[in-house]
Amino acid sequence: MAELNLVLLGPPGSGKGTQGERLQEDLRLPYYATGDILRAAVRDETELGREAKQYMDRGDLVPDEVIVGVIGERIASPEARDGFILDGFPRTTPQAEALDAKLRELGRALTAVLLIDVTDDEVVRRLGGRRTCVEGGHVFHVEFNPPRTEGVCDIDGSELIVRDDDKPEVIRKRLETYHEKTEPLVDYYDRRSLLRRIDGAAAPEAVGDQIRRTLATLRLEQDEAV
Repeated sequence: MAELNLVLLGPPGSGKGTQGERLQEDLRLPYYATGDILRAAVRDETELGREAKQYMDRGDLVPDEVIVGVIGERIASPEARDGFILDGFPRTTPQAEALDAKLRELGRALTAVLLIDVTDDEVVRRLGGRRTCVEGGHVFHVEFNPPRTEGVCDIDGSELIVRDDDKPEVIRKRLETYHEKTEPLVDYYDRRSLLRRIDGAAAPEAVGDQIRRTLATLRLEQDEAV
C-alpha cells in the first residue's frame, strides 16, 4: 500500500480523537483534527489562516472553501506524503465532494473511511458523565473514572462541574446536528466502497484492535489486487 489516507467518521463521543491519536502513533502518519488545523493556520498567519480568523473572530462558521483550503495545505505537505488521518472533516456531503476534488487535483484518493459507530444513548452516557474541575480542567467520569470524593478534583481539590457542552440537552442537540448533516456521509462513502464499520461501543483497546484488523485486511486486499 503506497499511502494510507484515512477519514475517521462517527458521532460526538464515539472516541474518534482517542483512536486518531493511537493511529497516529501506530502508523506514524499525521493526524489532522479540523479545529486544531484551523487554529494552527491562524497562529501561523498563513493566507488562509488570516481569512479563517476573520470568520472566527466574528463568531461565524468558517466557509467550506476556506476549511478545504486549509486542509488541502496540510495533505499536500511533505509530512503527509505517505498518508494522513482526518478527524472532524468532512462533516457534510458538500465538504466530502470538495475533499474528493482536492485529492483528485493532487493525484490522490482516500483509502478508507472508518465509521466508529455508537448509539445516541451511549454518547449521552459517555459525555453526560464527564466532570471537569474548575481550576485545572482535569476531567473525570462518574462511571469510568470517578473522583475519590464526589464533586471534588483528586488533583487540585477544586470543584468538579458539568460543562455546558456535557449537559444532556446540549449533547442531544449535537447529535441532532450529526444525524442531519454528517450521517449522510455513511451512505456517500458506502456507495464508493470506502466505508468500514467499527463497533465503537467496545472498550477503547478493543476498538483499536478492530481498526488494526480492518487496516490489515485492507492492505491484503490491495496487495492481491496489484
